[in-house]
Amino acid sequence: MRSSGGSRAVVVGIFTLLGVAIFVLMILTLGSQRKTFIDSIVVKSYFTNVNGLLEGNNVWYTGVKVGTVRTIKIVPGGTVEVKMNIEKTAVKFIHNDARAKLSSDGLIGNKIIEIYGGTEQAPIIKTEDILRTDTIVSPDQLMKTLSKNNDNVYAITSDLKTITGQLAGGKGTLGQLLTDETISDQIKELTKRLNNSADNIDQLSVVAREYTEKLKQPGTLANDLVTDTTVFSNLRQITQRLKSVSDSSQELINTLNTTGKTLQSGLESKESPAGLLLNNKEAAGKIQETLTNLQSASKKLDEDLEALQHNFLLRGFFKRKAKLEKANQRVVLDTLVGGH
Repeated sequence: MRSSGGSRAVVVGIFTLLGVAIFVLMILTLGSQRKTFIDSIVVKSYFTNVNGLLEGNNVWYTGVKVGTVRTIKIVPGGTVEVKMNIEKTAVKFIHNDARAKLSSDGLIGNKIIEIYGGTEQAPIIKTEDILRTDTIVSPDQLMKTLSKNNDNVYAITSDLKTITGQLAGGKGTLGQLLTDETISDQIKELTKRLNNSADNIDQLSVVAREYTEKLKQPGTLANDLVTDTTVFSNLRQITQRLKSVSDSSQELINTLNTTGKTLQSGLESKESPAGLLLNNKEAAGKIQETLTNLQSASKKLDEDLEALQHNFLLRGFFKRKAKLEKANQRVVLDTLVGGH
């Protein structure tokens, strides 16, 4: 009996030692995974929503695990303070202008905090530093966006279905292009004309090339116009002369215009003699009356002179005057005849 009780005690002791060993091993394993026994510093960040982040979740930097989430608590203002244990071996790579954001370990894995960015000019992080955060799109917001995109895609496909139905039914310009043979024939005819136009352009290009070749032949007028500096100088002189003549003509036209305007203003003015004659009826009447009186006076003067010629006192004077005029005419006639 004693031997049986002693063996039972040995078995119990063995199982107890195995349990303690397993327990210690589990503690060491979990501690190594959570890096509980590794030297670290504490930094923190503030989030508006941690989206299910738990204490003990991993902290990553450039894809490498560098620490774990230490505590999560809500602070005044409605934000969430997250403290993180960062391994001292990784501290020298993380600068205090780096940023932290929530992410996932894989597509549907646990939530993690990802630290990224930072510049080498900034100092490295130290205990109680605060890392700025970036807001990420939550799964709910992502699902809402996908749902809205799905609705937009459905609307687009519905519109495409309507458009393709109208095209198949021959509605609209494109539908007529697809179904109306007349329009198709017209397009073919237009294409044929475009081809003909292209051929004509090719022929015109050939003619232009031949003409340019002739320009290069020395001795031709076209070549002289292009290459002979003397001909070009003469053309320039002719052009300058034509320009000078044109300027002179323009000056003459301007002078005539000025003179015409002066005459017109003079004729329209009642103060000038011509304007007075044209515009003042009273003055014109007086002038006409004066001319009539002058004509009457001239007629009376002729009559008086005729009467004086027949007067016996002056009759000899007029006869001598008439003889003298005839003698002068005879001398002139003789001079002309003798000269021939």
